[in-house]
Amino acid sequence: MELRQLQYFVTVVEEANFTRAAARLHLAQPGVSAQIRQLERELGQPLLDRTGRSVTLTEVGAAVLPYARAALAAADGMRHTADAFTGLLRGQVTLGLVSGAATHEFDVVSVLADFHDAHPDVEIALTEDTSDRMLAALRRGELDIALLGLADEEPPPGVSLRLVIDEPLVAVVLPGDPLLTPAGRTTVPLAELRDRPLISLPRGTGLRGVLDRACAQAGVRPRIAFEAAAPQVLVQLVVRGLGVAVLPALEPRTEAAYGLRTLEITDPRPRGRIALAWRTDGPAGPAARALLERLQEALG
Repeated sequence: MELRQLQYFVTVVEEANFTRAAARLHLAQPGVSAQIRQLERELGQPLLDRTGRSVTLTEVGAAVLPYARAALAAADGMRHTADAFTGLLRGQVTLGLVSGAATHEFDVVSVLADFHDAHPDVEIALTEDTSDRMLAALRRGELDIALLGLADEEPPPGVSLRLVIDEPLVAVVLPGDPLLTPAGRTTVPLAELRDRPLISLPRGTGLRGVLDRACAQAGVRPRIAFEAAAPQVLVQLVVRGLGVAVLPALEPRTEAAYGLRTLEITDPRPRGRIALAWRTDGPAGPAARALLERLQEALG
């Protein structure tokens, strides 16, 4: 029995397909099939049911799968421990980003580039998604770290947070908008947005969760006219006169470039917050722990 056979077995189970598993392993499909059949012969039992459209586990396969995963994890732990004595870091880190987060003042891209220069043998898998889905992936162990928007005041169970951005939400309008009357106004009660077409991030994002909760608190049923995942798109929709965008406070240069005005939303005063998130028990691998440490250092 060889570790590669166990790896092939686990990968086929995860993909439920020999062809996809072979592609993920960067191997030819016949070779993967042959190694798993050899493993089955050594164990004297079939591990996989190949009769359906998808490959499934037999009863024996389901029983031995945890042991295969444990053996692979143990071997990986041995490599990491040996590498630690030579100062070498290997492995993979999965990092999730909320759309637009990498372009804010927290320069995630530069941190990742510096980390890659220092640890070229660490593979970083980067993905963008909604905050809700990233939180779920974090809890399942599919993500090691996430930079996401917060919809609630309290951290989710089992997740630790480091706040990155905490800004008031504003209504973004064109000059001459009725909300700007009287002149010199800097705030707007949420109730005044009741009948206006709103432009917002989609459901599942932290910002949208904050807006929905604030509207419920104020007894307002929001009229969402347009949704987009990228804040820059929301700004462009305002520029074309399609509604009022609800966003965290804009940078002054963005306001000036597009000739926009912003009013801080009150009654209540919702805030847009983005945080670095990880499981409370910590990322599983040393590479993920090292990247988390580097990201926290970048936050000061």
